[in-house]
Amino acid sequence: TVSQLVEFYFYFFIFIALSVFTLQERAGTGAMTLKSVLLRQLRPGGGASACSPAQHSRRRRSWVWNQFFVLEEFTGNDPLYVGKLHSDVDKGDGQVRYVLTGEGAASIFSIDESTGDIHATRRLDREQQAYYTLRAQARNRDTNRLVEPESQFIIKVQDVNDNEPKFLDGPYTARVAERSPVGTSVVTVVATDADDPTYGNSARLMYSILQGQPYFSVEPKTGVVRTALPDLDREVRDSHLLVVQAKDMIGQIGGLSGSTSVTVILTDVNDNPPHFPRRSYQFSVRESELVSTVVAKIRAVDPDEGPNAELDYRILDGDGLGTFSITTDSHTQEGLITLHKNLDFETKSSYMLRVEASNLYVDARFLSSGPFSDVATVRLLVQNVDEPPVFHSSVSWMMVSEAAAVGTEVGSVLARDPDATNSPIRYSIDRQSNLERYFHIDSGTGVITTAQPLDRETVAVHNITVVATERLDPSLTGKAVVLISVTDVNDNPPSLAIDYDTFVCENSEPGQIVQTLSAVDRDEPEEGQHFLFSLSEAGQNLSFTLRDNKDNTASILTRPGGFLQRDQLLHLLPVVISDSSRPPLSSTNTLSITVCTCDAAGEPRSCRQGAPLLLLVSLQSAVTAAVLTCILTLLGVVVVTAAIRRRRRDPLTVVAERCVQENIVCYDDEGGGEEDTEAFDMLALRHLNTTGQSHQTQARTLTSTSEPTSEGNWLFLPFIRERLQQADLDSAAPPFDSLQTYAFEGSGSSAASLSSLNSLDSFNSQECQQNYDLLKEWGPRFRKLADLYGHRQTSLLKHVFLSLHDCCHHFHSESKNFMNI
Repeated sequence: TVSQLVEFYFYFFIFIALSVFTLQERAGTGAMTLKSVLLRQLRPGGGASACSPAQHSRRRRSWVWNQFFVLEEFTGNDPLYVGKLHSDVDKGDGQVRYVLTGEGAASIFSIDESTGDIHATRRLDREQQAYYTLRAQARNRDTNRLVEPESQFIIKVQDVNDNEPKFLDGPYTARVAERSPVGTSVVTVVATDADDPTYGNSARLMYSILQGQPYFSVEPKTGVVRTALPDLDREVRDSHLLVVQAKDMIGQIGGLSGSTSVTVILTDVNDNPPHFPRRSYQFSVRESELVSTVVAKIRAVDPDEGPNAELDYRILDGDGLGTFSITTDSHTQEGLITLHKNLDFETKSSYMLRVEASNLYVDARFLSSGPFSDVATVRLLVQNVDEPPVFHSSVSWMMVSEAAAVGTEVGSVLARDPDATNSPIRYSIDRQSNLERYFHIDSGTGVITTAQPLDRETVAVHNITVVATERLDPSLTGKAVVLISVTDVNDNPPSLAIDYDTFVCENSEPGQIVQTLSAVDRDEPEEGQHFLFSLSEAGQNLSFTLRDNKDNTASILTRPGGFLQRDQLLHLLPVVISDSSRPPLSSTNTLSITVCTCDAAGEPRSCRQGAPLLLLVSLQSAVTAAVLTCILTLLGVVVVTAAIRRRRRDPLTVVAERCVQENIVCYDDEGGGEEDTEAFDMLALRHLNTTGQSHQTQARTLTSTSEPTSEGNWLFLPFIRERLQQADLDSAAPPFDSLQTYAFEGSGSSAASLSSLNSLDSFNSQECQQNYDLLKEWGPRFRKLADLYGHRQTSLLKHVFLSLHDCCHHFHSESKNFMNI
């Protein structure tokens, strides 16, 4: 502001005047000069200097000065005069030259070499650098030698109020509880001033509050923000924004200032009781609602927050105290009214409850303002619903004997319509629970009877579901479970508990226990099982005896006489077991005892156990294997026959099927063996007719290189040239001398072609349509072929294998003739 600027220049001019006066008092010549004193040049450690002319001589030093002062932030047009350097050696004749070195020399500070005047050529800032250390020299202008020892001095920058206070930690956020007493500390704000705190009042701060009154105040010197009113209410205003100012110069006019904001958040205390927005509530509840269902919600309002707003609901009194209960929803703080018992509109159509809501946590400081709870009335109206039939008991137990005849009454069930209409009920059994239809129920009376014979050993307890349906509205049904227990009768004889594998040693002593028997009975008499053991009279054994142990077990003992495997390997002992019921039931069980050769410890070494049985098993296995072999043989015959017949019916193809005769290679001489066999390619003859025309041009190229023809081989030369050309062009073909080609018939043969490729039509019918009797006239070599083609209805495979030998000889001779040519 203008007033602050005027104040600044006022103090500035006063400071300049005081500085000039002080310098004049010190020098008298207008410059800061050095005092003349005698200095002893000492070595480090106290000895005389090595530079002195004599060890005890003294040198008079002519210049020593104090630090200079310069005011910061000077903005004049001319350089700022700092001070003057002067030596007593300087007589004013210009022979002394002053030199200035050190921090800021030449860049910030300049010196007049002749007069020693020092000026500041730039504006200085104390906050950047508070002082400068420089060195001064006085030299002879002619010889440039020092006329005075080099000395060091300091130029100190004096402070002016050019920095405003700053809150480095701002803006601030603080919390204080509502309803706090006056003077409660909220937060401490701290401002810093970059000016010199040791010089003047430039860094002496004063705090004040610009915004936030009258709720808060701040201490001027410490910056502590405190509450100023006693009843700060969070529910009215939960936060306040304060502006705090810090001003230097102790807050006087002309001082600089800075400010920061402080956000004060009021925290909650439980100073408000809950209350219901309404005095009474009314809800409707269907009578068909299930137990534990929430049927109504009420909520009391509490302006507090957090734990101070947590509520607790309870039913004080009313006629629905046992029918309904209330709990608190921890998230919404609602009171949840839950159904505790089933409702019945016909019995009671409305309920009245008195509900209280109270704070879960109470602050004792505010109890004087009143109770922290509120009460409301809740009325629940029951709505009538057309309900399904209801059984008197949801689970019923009944009993029936397993010997009961079909149609025996087991028991009855009863259901009713809970509505006022009292609709008639129709009963039925759920099919899924009575799949075997053991029981039947009368649709009108609910009487359950047996529909099939029962067996306790098969099903001991029947679990059926009875369905009651309203006749007026079949969609309304009720269900009940009926458990029918089948009581036991003695209808199963006892038997041995397991299949015993018993043996006896040849050297067994008389009276030795061979086996201990136990029995089981599927029946379960009420007094428990009691079995009697004995040997059958018809199967009395002279080698063993039975002893009933009277504890539902029996022991088999040996009789005198000994045992030999060669006399009798297996003993069959019929054991009779009977129960103790009335009338008793019994069964005969055969125990097999094998005679074994045992060691001294009685352990069996050689037992041909069950040799007759093994023989029987082996015989059965052999019979089974023979039957399976016969079946497989018949299947093979059928498959072969079907293949032959299919071969007769299906046309022969060049690639898919090959004649048996054409694929047989027979040799009488020692040949290349495997190589010759691999070299044989039947496709060369099969494609003779198709490839002959395509390679006529190639065959002509061989004419010039072939041997001279003769009258005996002119027929074969074209064929040989063609095959030779094919072998030369085929990179995978074997050498020519290994090329095996057979059945070349030539031309003009009286027999024409014998290949079956031209006789495909003969295979398309069940009977041969061509006469092959002419083959018999061609000689013994073709007799087998005549038989083969002349009697097609005989066994084709038999003729094929019988003619293999002759075919081989025929092909062999023909191949020799061909190779000779």
